[in-house]
This record gives sequence, C-alpha cells and structure tokens, in this order.
Amino acid sequence: MKCPFCGSLDSRVVDSRPTDEGASIRRRRECIECTKRFTTYEKIETLPIFVIKKDGRRESFDGNKIMVGLVKACEKRPIAIKDLDKLVQDIEKAVYNSLEQEITSERIGQMVMERLKSLDEVAYVRFASVYRQFTDVNSFMEELEKIIRDR
Repeated sequence: MKCPFCGSLDSRVVDSRPTDEGASIRRRRECIECTKRFTTYEKIETLPIFVIKKDGRRESFDGNKIMVGLVKACEKRPIAIKDLDKLVQDIEKAVYNSLEQEITSERIGQMVMERLKSLDEVAYVRFASVYRQFTDVNSFMEELEKIIRDR
C-alpha cells in the first residue's frame, strides 16, 4: 500500500478490525520509511452498478458522491460524520441488494432525502433545494409546508 505521506510502497499493518457490520475491514498501517500511520479500508469487490443521469448518461455508482452532497447539505449543522457514513452505507446496501445493474440518479436522490429527512430537516431542505432544482421561493415554500404537514 502506497504511503500518502512519502509515497513509499512499504508499510506494515498495525491493527485490523471489521467495520460496516463485517462488510469491510479497517486496517491501520505504518509506513516503514517515514513511520507515519494511515488508515485503509478493504471491501468486497462487487459487480459494477451504473447510475442513469437525468440527461441519459451512465456512470459508475460511487457512494463518495453521495457523501460529498451530504456534507454540503449538512454544513454548520450538528450532524456527526458517523451518521452521514451510516446513511451512505444504508443507501449503498440498498442499491447493491436491489440486484439491479442500473439505477436512476432520481431514485438515489429519493433514497437520500428519505433518510436525511429523519436525520435533520434543515439539511433535508438544503439537499432537496439542489436535488429538485428549486427555481423560486414558492417551490421552496411548498417543500417547507410538506415538512410541517408531515410532523
């Protein structure tokens, strides 16, 4: 494993433990050259799943993209990163367990919003405003009214 600090290819495993309910292994490594430590994750290789974008393009499913969107939506909110990790893991699990090789970006967005709504309503509205491309204040207000009615 290449050291992110010095680029050396020699490292040793200091600690290993299962994560994600046993779906991956977290390894703590120490570089032989510079002695700095870093973490790697080992996951089971799965069949590729393609996301069908709104414009018809297809690209590989990437849970990191979901995390980037969530981090932006949750900026300055009291939400722990571990909660966001769990949310992304839940979505990844649902996508892979569907046994479909293609999924629409719209479906992924719906899955994110369903889970985010129960986690933090402000983050939910932020995410929804980008995902649903609110064009004016009225569409924003409609979404807020839905949240109030659902309470």
